[in-house]
Amino acid sequence: MNEKLDLSRAEWWTSSLSGSNGQCVQIAFLGKRVAVRDSKDPDGPTLVFTSGEWRAFAGGVRLGEFEAPASR
Repeated sequence: MNEKLDLSRAEWWTSSLSGSNGQCVQIAFLGKRVAVRDSKDPDGPTLVFTSGEWRAFAGGVRLGEFEAPASR
C-alpha cells in the first residue's frame, strides 16, 4: 500500500497477554485499515493492512498456521 495514513490520533492497543516486559506489537483499527507497530519503537516503521488482510492473518494465527516447525 502506498498511501500515507495520518496516525497521529490513532488509538493503539496492546494485548493484555504481552506481559510486563513491554515487548509486544501494538495495533490500531483505522476504519478499513489496521496499523501494526513495535511497542518498543512507537516512532519507527508501521505496517498497514486492509481489514481483510488482517482478518486472514488473525485467522491463521488462531489456526496455528504460523507455528514454528518442531526441531529435529
